Amino acid sequence: MNRKQRNMLTRIIIALVMTVSLLFIDITGWIRLALYLVVYLIIGYDILKKAWLGIIHGRVFDENFLMAVATVGAFALAIYEKSGDYLEAIAVMLFYQIGEFFQSYAIGKSRRNIAALMDIRPDYANIEEDGKIVKVDPDDVAVGSIILVQPGEKVPIDGIIVAGESSLDTSALTGESMPREVHDGDEVISGSVSMSGVLKVRTSKEFGDSTVSKILELVEDSASRKSKSENFIAKFARIYTPAVCYGALALALLPPLFLIIFSGASLDFSTFETWIYRALVFLVISCPCALVVSIPLSFFAGIGGSSREGILVKGANILETLSKVKTVVFDKTGTLTEGVFEVNAYHGNHDEDIEHRKSQLLEYAAIVESSSSHPIGKSLQRAYGHEIDRSRMSNVKEISGQGVTAEIDGKTIAAGNEKLMRSLGLTPCHCKTAGTIVHIAIDGEYAGHIVLGDVVKPTSEKAIADLNKSGVTQTVMLTGDSKMVAEQTAKQLGIDKVYSELLPSDKVAQLEKILKKEKGEAKVAFVGDGINDAPVLSRADIGIAMGAMGSDAAIEAADVVLMDDDPLKIGKAIRISRKCLKIVWENIIMALGIKGVCLILGIFGIVNMWLAIFADVGVMILAILNAIRAMYVRNT
Repeated sequence: MNRKQRNMLTRIIIALVMTVSLLFIDITGWIRLALYLVVYLIIGYDILKKAWLGIIHGRVFDENFLMAVATVGAFALAIYEKSGDYLEAIAVMLFYQIGEFFQSYAIGKSRRNIAALMDIRPDYANIEEDGKIVKVDPDDVAVGSIILVQPGEKVPIDGIIVAGESSLDTSALTGESMPREVHDGDEVISGSVSMSGVLKVRTSKEFGDSTVSKILELVEDSASRKSKSENFIAKFARIYTPAVCYGALALALLPPLFLIIFSGASLDFSTFETWIYRALVFLVISCPCALVVSIPLSFFAGIGGSSREGILVKGANILETLSKVKTVVFDKTGTLTEGVFEVNAYHGNHDEDIEHRKSQLLEYAAIVESSSSHPIGKSLQRAYGHEIDRSRMSNVKEISGQGVTAEIDGKTIAAGNEKLMRSLGLTPCHCKTAGTIVHIAIDGEYAGHIVLGDVVKPTSEKAIADLNKSGVTQTVMLTGDSKMVAEQTAKQLGIDKVYSELLPSDKVAQLEKILKKEKGEAKVAFVGDGINDAPVLSRADIGIAMGAMGSDAAIEAADVVLMDDDPLKIGKAIRISRKCLKIVWENIIMALGIKGVCLILGIFGIVNMWLAIFADVGVMILAILNAIRAMYVRNT
């Protein structure tokens, strides 16, 4: 609880104690009025000040103005009637402030939830100078510098481990409680915490471009992106508040004037008294706080709760759109599969020694693909198992969607798919083994191919079933892999439709077709690994980047970033968004319904000031408590 909240709570307690005490003290006249005014100013001076400043600056019609008019009017009526009943005015302001306290506490709790994520920001980086460890500002560390991360410290900047091994706590980033074991050669991301050993890390990015900075920037910006519901309520309040003020004025003046003109009632204050009271009740009931406060709070709480689960949503507008997703389109490699390929088979084109042919094919393929960032290239290098001598290679050309050509030891080598072989005028050998095929040509002659199989993620099948249970009506997979491999993976996972052998541009075109088929407000989400899917992520109604902690392109292009690569988080993200929207509509219906009924009853004098307080503050507190539920998403 911050200082402002503590001060507000203190004022509420003091005003409550004084009000209760005055009920048991037999005091009348001006002394009674003075004591109640003291209580009123203790609890309401800030509301009166805001109302006055609003009038001065031309922003008259807000909730502060409504509360000020209603309570001052109630005091004035009590003074005129000489009833000494100032309790209604005090009660309206007191309960309104209790509602404001609940609002402040709820927003503060949601902000603390996001602030917990902000704790991943490192305060310093360790560098070694003259045998001593010196703490420096992470912004001052250049790319390629060696930094030291000691047990219990946060990794300040993304990089590669050059010495040491440790267990990394990535829970603040991914929501995953299991530590990750790392050693020489592994990539580490900023924001994770070294739990055991000392690590020497060569930085691969500047601090401003590192994962932790991108995440914090994303989260900080998310609160400013309003949903359609929030924009509607903001516009609604700007029209609604002046309308009810004029309505209250009309209720105070028109009925008594009608009685004076047509019923011969006397032209004095007693004729207006009842209607002025009803107008004050009308003002208290009509305050739009429940809507204006609870709806942004619901979205803010939803964003905060999802970020705690390792699901970063870029704004309330994204959360609202995500709730309408009916079709989820997946990339395959690195999204539904591990992106870790294993060499399953070799098929040569000659009858010479098969072991020599395997070794030669793998060697050439590994060297050629060493210039590629694609997982296939990394898998070939891993299977080769030797250090790559890139000085043997020259004239490297990467052909998008086909493969790579290069000269190795004076020989022209081409490694890629069937399209690459055909473009070179060669006829590739058709392989019946399911997997990703890397065809290899040497000096213009087809030499054979290597078969690699991608490993399906353990949770992918469960994730597809979970999406179906969550109300997603169609799952689709887009991949550049062969038809055989794609269909085998889709069948294994239970995916409805699959489109294979697609270039990056083909994926965008296919997504366009899927988008055109959607009807009404149904939305399409695309899920990619963030490496080469930026165009499709940007084009979909909702782009979801998986395992994209190190990918700037993914964070920029995606609307939702999953801090680990678990496909199960997709269904959770959709359910969180739907829970949040459900809460928003519950609050809208509850607030408008109760206020509407009470306003009508208030016009006819059936509702007094006490029921008006419930219609305003009671509904606001109920709406806020309901909105807080959006933060609790663990079992969603």
